[in-house]
Amino acid sequence: MNIKIASSNLNQIPLDWDKNYSNIKTSILESIKNKVKVLCLPELSITGYGCQDLFFTNWVIEKAKLELIKIQKLCNQITVIVGLPLHYKNKTYNTCCIINNKEIKSFFVKSNLPNDGIHYEKRWFDPWNLGEKKEIFFNGNKVPIGTIQYEYNKDLTIGFEICRDSWDKERPANFIKINKKHLLILNPIASHYAFKKFDFRKNQVIDSSKKYDCTYISCNLLGNESGKSIFEGDTILAQKGKLLHISKRFSFKNVISNIYDIDLEKTSTKFVDSKTNIFEEFINAASLALFDYNIKSKCNGFTVSLSGGADSSCTVILVYEMIRRAMLELGEKGVIKKLNLKNLQKDYYSINTIMKNILITVYQKSKNSSLATELSAKKLAQFISSTHFKWSINEEVKSIINKISKATNKKYNWENDNIALQNVQARVRSPFIWFIANTNNRILLSTSNRSESAVGYSTMDGDTSGSVSPIAGIDKVFIKKLLIYLKEKYNYNCLNNVLNLEPSAELKPKKFNQKDEDDLMPYSILSRIERYAIKERLSPKNIYDKIKKEKIYTDNKLKKYIKKFFNLLGKNQWKRERTAPSFHFDDYSLDASTWYRFPILSSNFKQEIEEL
Repeated sequence: MNIKIASSNLNQIPLDWDKNYSNIKTSILESIKNKVKVLCLPELSITGYGCQDLFFTNWVIEKAKLELIKIQKLCNQITVIVGLPLHYKNKTYNTCCIINNKEIKSFFVKSNLPNDGIHYEKRWFDPWNLGEKKEIFFNGNKVPIGTIQYEYNKDLTIGFEICRDSWDKERPANFIKINKKHLLILNPIASHYAFKKFDFRKNQVIDSSKKYDCTYISCNLLGNESGKSIFEGDTILAQKGKLLHISKRFSFKNVISNIYDIDLEKTSTKFVDSKTNIFEEFINAASLALFDYNIKSKCNGFTVSLSGGADSSCTVILVYEMIRRAMLELGEKGVIKKLNLKNLQKDYYSINTIMKNILITVYQKSKNSSLATELSAKKLAQFISSTHFKWSINEEVKSIINKISKATNKKYNWENDNIALQNVQARVRSPFIWFIANTNNRILLSTSNRSESAVGYSTMDGDTSGSVSPIAGIDKVFIKKLLIYLKEKYNYNCLNNVLNLEPSAELKPKKFNQKDEDDLMPYSILSRIERYAIKERLSPKNIYDKIKKEKIYTDNKLKKYIKKFFNLLGKNQWKRERTAPSFHFDDYSLDASTWYRFPILSSNFKQEIEEL
């Protein structure tokens, strides 16, 4: 038995009813045109997955129902599976609706709700009792709802799972009654990107297709939907334990349609899968996140205070890679249209022309800045063709200190006022770069990384200033490795200067020879302690016992590093609460509103540190 099945990966926006409907309509009409019989759309694609507490509002749920009725009318001679939130008996459920030939046949309801990491689905939705089937009145008709299956014809049964449903041992697929010759399981998902997660999901689809002796399709959302999470926009198809297809991931398009002519009698040749590269994945994910953030915030590009160090250099290169990769897929005209660059009217523009129009970089020099970082910033700006400026902040810093000295009748010096004298420089830079961003309708990108966030090694309202912080979800060690990869893979020779620099805030006079790792500890050990503390949730003593066996550090030095980390971690939650939104990349983060909720006031691990 052959059947044409399609999946559509959609780039949706929470509550953007017109855009979401347009993407769904495009998918359905294209599938009908290609004589597709069954079309699967992603989880909650009518509303968007990231509506968060708006799922509490009745009007959003009611509006989703009206949109469903509009979609229903499009489904001529096709079966469509589309996701939406639904009220049933005073509870809200995460469902997908099965429409056949303009008729709503049933609602499948999600049972296994994720409530860890960045997920809070149990806050908004109720889990359905696995295996239970009821009936609901919808638009004047009584239809099945629950752990349902759809009898497509005399030979084919279609079963369903929604995203996390497939992760648990007790899952909807266990309740499918195989009373037909063939089984197809469709899994509409909204599974955000994180390092190494795709391989897990891919293997899960393969294993499920083998376990249930079926054809199994997983269809994901696409793009930076609501600000922090990035969806790869992948479809994974497996049949009876063999991987058949993986669609393009991280596309810059609104809709990716995948059409499969599947022989349910005979399993196709096994698909040859290539290994994923963590650096390429990261660059693709960051590129798509920035691209969508710019479009969906209706801004005209980005502004970065380019210090010449690793973090700001990484940030601006991600913008360059965003344009380069978008141009490869969409072409020059496609990028100009999507980014709404109205001042560019010719048929062809190089990447350099587009970069000058979407990225402004500024080197803000102080008397404590080095010639090395100034040269590094200049060479990088030239390489990526940003619109680049340079100015000094010395006059403003001197004015503030003199004015306060006069008012307080106090002379400020580095011996007694070290932190304040450093912070005033970082904060003075902020209004300058914000002015550039505001007057050009640009997104100001903050350049702090996760290692700095963990220990509060940043100036609030200074280097933390920004609308979004692209690299706040990754640590300093990864950033260094990424820059080396970019240099070697893509000939970013401008990074020679950056990679030769020792990380430094350059806020103290040059005689102090300020270095980040002197102020803190080596970033390599900081990153390890951070992962053990945050991801693995180990105590200071647990971490000490784990690392001391390796005999890399002396006992006193290791204890010193662990104590310092936990002391600074505890003290600086207030900073993490106020940092710019970041993209989720790793399998954990320090985002105070999603992954790591921590008290602003605590004992700062006093007793735990004393145990060392």
